[in-house]
Amino acid sequence: MMATMMFTVLLCLSAATMSMVRGEDPYFFFTWNVTYGTISPLGVPQQGILINGQFPGPNINSTSNNNIVVNVFNNLNEPFLLHWSGIQHRKNSWQDGLLGTNCPIPPGANFTYHFQVKDQIGSFFYYPSIAMHRAAGGFGGLRINSRLLIPVPYADPEDDYTVLIGDWYTKSHTTLKQILDNGHRSIARPEGVLINGKTAKGDGTDEPLFTMKPGKTYKYRVCNVGLKTSLNFRFQGHTMKLVEMEGSHTVQNDYQSLDVHVGQCFSVLVTANQEPKDYYMVASTRFIKNVIIGKGIIRYTNGKGPASPEIPKAPMGWAWSLNQFRTFRWNLTASAARPNPQGSYHYGSINITRTIKLFNSATKVDGKLRYAINGVSHIDPETPLKLAEYFGIADKVFKYDIISDEGPTEGATAVTIAPNVVNATFRNFIEIIFENHEKSLQSWHLDGYSFFAVAIEPGRWSPEKRSNYNLLDAVSRHTIQVFPNSWAAILLTFDNAGMWNLRSELTENRYLGQQLYMSVLSPARSLRDEYNIPDHTLLCGLVKGMPLPKPYTI
Repeated sequence: MMATMMFTVLLCLSAATMSMVRGEDPYFFFTWNVTYGTISPLGVPQQGILINGQFPGPNINSTSNNNIVVNVFNNLNEPFLLHWSGIQHRKNSWQDGLLGTNCPIPPGANFTYHFQVKDQIGSFFYYPSIAMHRAAGGFGGLRINSRLLIPVPYADPEDDYTVLIGDWYTKSHTTLKQILDNGHRSIARPEGVLINGKTAKGDGTDEPLFTMKPGKTYKYRVCNVGLKTSLNFRFQGHTMKLVEMEGSHTVQNDYQSLDVHVGQCFSVLVTANQEPKDYYMVASTRFIKNVIIGKGIIRYTNGKGPASPEIPKAPMGWAWSLNQFRTFRWNLTASAARPNPQGSYHYGSINITRTIKLFNSATKVDGKLRYAINGVSHIDPETPLKLAEYFGIADKVFKYDIISDEGPTEGATAVTIAPNVVNATFRNFIEIIFENHEKSLQSWHLDGYSFFAVAIEPGRWSPEKRSNYNLLDAVSRHTIQVFPNSWAAILLTFDNAGMWNLRSELTENRYLGQQLYMSVLSPARSLRDEYNIPDHTLLCGLVKGMPLPKPYTI
């Protein structure tokens, strides 16, 4: 591993370098300098987090099974980590970049992430995972293209664009963190919506975000990288053909607009078949009283004339969004990262071995706002959970299974603040039910896996509701929304050993405890199931200075 680090330094003379190493899958090397910088995306100067001077950060363009090596230099005055949202890190939760798996990178230090995008395709993003850093930037797109030998279920587009949409606050990330630490209130509503770090003014001075040639078709990868707000995304005068969602090819339906909830990514095809001029792409807030709109210019290469000031209207209410979810279908005949069709995996015929019901709640603990799952509000101990488990001192850091699979008892309101770790049996097929009794929408994400989003329905879940599950072509993805006073069900096999975060994608909810970790241990302690701790892993807390445990073997 040290040889790899030295190799990284030698090759990272530019932003990215590709090399073949001893016949392995290709390696891509990046050196990223993380700094503060002044940005003004809404016209108000504020402190941003930049990567190599960029806001948003650089995009990573990779292909299935590529090895990604990112040497991150933390030039902030506070600890820092990057998380790779949607990347499964097979057998390798050491690279997940969260406080439950990694020690933070200290100010003035560096850390090298090394992971393989094994058996994945699709549209993803990365972001800073500590405190409220995501509110200052530090995020960027991460795409995984299909290998040339694997057919893609649509013609090659003329170009491939990344579109990062998100709500935005003019308060600094430190101010937002202070508001939450004080515990008296939430961070309230955003001041704006950004598309790739900016929003069009509409005064004729806007430069285009993207250009299109008449008659050509383009792929747009759209991700909601914001803090808390669902967004509706649409193109002025153009329809979108949905082709991919969080790593899965979908049935190719056409849409006038798409609701993109926090943490979610879609890929759409758009054909330049309108009058050649400027058009807006639009992202507007959903489910809040005063709608906030972000815009970006799309310009035809031979276009003459500005974009029309008339913005296409967004849908109203969450029933529309629920009905749209029900139109999303897995493309059973398409191949994803492997040659076999997606539909060759018959998830609907597997017996469920465990059902876990998760209830989200918001309450005050000692007068301070906390968010919880099944009555437990998670805190990150000084020793990362994965390190404590690997070094054999888990009992000194956390307790397993302090929440019940059945959820809290009816009427229970007490909340415990503690590390929240659920013990999951390796290779078990599990059903997870998310129940949202709150008045606001929830968005959930699971690291290390994709799951089958088999149902979202209003009301309360009961075993009889399984008759409504989509057991044929539910999309395999890693994020799912739960509407107010509704429930959602997912199915998956816990076949990826490691320590994996399940969290609310709403940043203030996550920061104030609405997350847990799934501990998935292989009883064989074999390299066939999980990699050993990397040589360059940062150690902190109780494991600092401890001798390494006996390594896994084949």
